[in-house]
Amino acid sequence: TWRLAYRFMGKQKLLAIGPYPAIGLKEARERREAAKKLLVDNIDPSVAKQAAKAAAATAARDSFEPIAREWVERNAPRWSEAYRLNILDRMERDIFGPLGKRPIKTITAPELLSILRKIESRGAIETAHRALSDCGRVFRYAIATGRAERDVAADLRGALARAPETHFATMTDPKDVGKILRDIDTYNGLVSVRYVLKLIPYFFVRSGELTKAEWAEFDMDKAEWRIPAERMKMRQIHIVPLARQPLAILRELHAFSGQGRYLFPGKGRLAPTVDGKSLVWALRKKMGYTKDMMSIHGFRAMASTYLNEQGYNRDWIERQLAHSERNSIRAAYNYAEYLPER
Repeated sequence: TWRLAYRFMGKQKLLAIGPYPAIGLKEARERREAAKKLLVDNIDPSVAKQAAKAAAATAARDSFEPIAREWVERNAPRWSEAYRLNILDRMERDIFGPLGKRPIKTITAPELLSILRKIESRGAIETAHRALSDCGRVFRYAIATGRAERDVAADLRGALARAPETHFATMTDPKDVGKILRDIDTYNGLVSVRYVLKLIPYFFVRSGELTKAEWAEFDMDKAEWRIPAERMKMRQIHIVPLARQPLAILRELHAFSGQGRYLFPGKGRLAPTVDGKSLVWALRKKMGYTKDMMSIHGFRAMASTYLNEQGYNRDWIERQLAHSERNSIRAAYNYAEYLPER
């Protein structure tokens, strides 16, 4: 190791310049001269080195990636696991590479726009908009925690191409609805997939909320399925009243999976429950419905369309669909609203 012996304020000291051969003779001499210049200005080179090291550590802590991961961790308890993973996946794929190690204070709006333009260029316009939104929330978190002074993402409003409106394919013609329900009845694929498809038209829930259902959540005597808040998109308890038809299906299913934890077991420890990809595969490959004809999410739209057309109270429908309540205080207590009507 290259070392420099020097005196400062009357005391003998030793400065470690760096290891050989990583630092050669020429660079060691340059660092020695730099240290001597500090001594001329009455600055202790060892103290200056420690200060630079501390500043580098602070810059590393205050760089974009650690702050973004901290923000995700702070919010994870009120998010679904799928939502958390989606945000991290976008960040890891597109943002952390170019910006992750940069001190968040030094990132500019044009730099962020350049990264988002690359996402746009591959046709992922919706992803670019989501990434911009995520980055804005990270900047605002950094401002709140004293590590940034402004949200540069806010300067990019209107700078991205407009995202095309996307709608989940669904069916509203009675003949088409009848056909898909008959096709589900005769589907002979994986048992777990078959029963998810049988039940999803009755419940109006999102596919992930159903596929991860546990037997402990069901009260057959009260004819209720109580989904815990952590599995719901809006992080609120949701009650699904069980009509006689799904109750009969559930009793059939209990003979298959009732001894386990989950209603729809998957293929082992790494996949404890059936997943959305299996449902889409069944709908597309086994039953022949293209993505323009019908989607798994489309059963929610189908229910909403029919019930609204038939004149049912809109509030009942919205509560059954577990759509968010604007008043967060009221939302914490209204999960049991309209149960008799529903």
